[in-house]
Amino acid sequence: MFKLEPRLRGLTAMDYRGSQQFDKFMLWIDAVGGFWVCLGDKVTLGQPTACGTVDVPILADISSRHARIRRDGEGYLIEAIREVQVDGLEVEKMAALSDGSRITLGEGVRLAFRRPHALSATARLDFASHHRTQPSADAVLLMADSCVLGPKSSSHVVCREWDEEVILYRHDEQLYCRTKAALTIDGVRYQGRGRITVNSHIEGEGFSLSLEGIRHS
Repeated sequence: MFKLEPRLRGLTAMDYRGSQQFDKFMLWIDAVGGFWVCLGDKVTLGQPTACGTVDVPILADISSRHARIRRDGEGYLIEAIREVQVDGLEVEKMAALSDGSRITLGEGVRLAFRRPHALSATARLDFASHHRTQPSADAVLLMADSCVLGPKSSSHVVCREWDEEVILYRHDEQLYCRTKAALTIDGVRYQGRGRITVNSHIEGEGFSLSLEGIRHS
């Protein structure tokens, strides 16, 4: 089982990547939704387990380790551990994923793979079936270098009411947030950008979002 972690002051990206307990978090965006964010280059998809070894736990009739998505440089591959189809074709071992690929796990879990932003290697998995993660999220973000939130259709998360883009990005094993205007991170005001943790609250003119660490039980 996975649990959302209470706020831990001072926790950095290096802390949770090193412990393997905080290589994922929930991104809550006010008036938009919740998104499951994975930072690892290899991400396992499967049914939730008691030991919490699945990176993307999906409530469905699939194996506990059903498939693995791997970021390989600027591209993505999916490894079939159990029954997997990509664009209607059975995957025997490995298949490349591209923007718009349709993934089927088992007989019923359908996912749409997206690479919406041309300048970022970050990808997005949308549920095309009724299934969801546990805890429930609107989509899964496979975060590479950066994650773009904003009003443009090329954003990883489209926030139609926002005036400007807000970008989460990684640098020297740390997480940062930047935007064109001033922003407040955990009660401290910054001009343009600031370092964030896996449990930060960020707000600015017209937007508010929170990160919430996920730990294994």
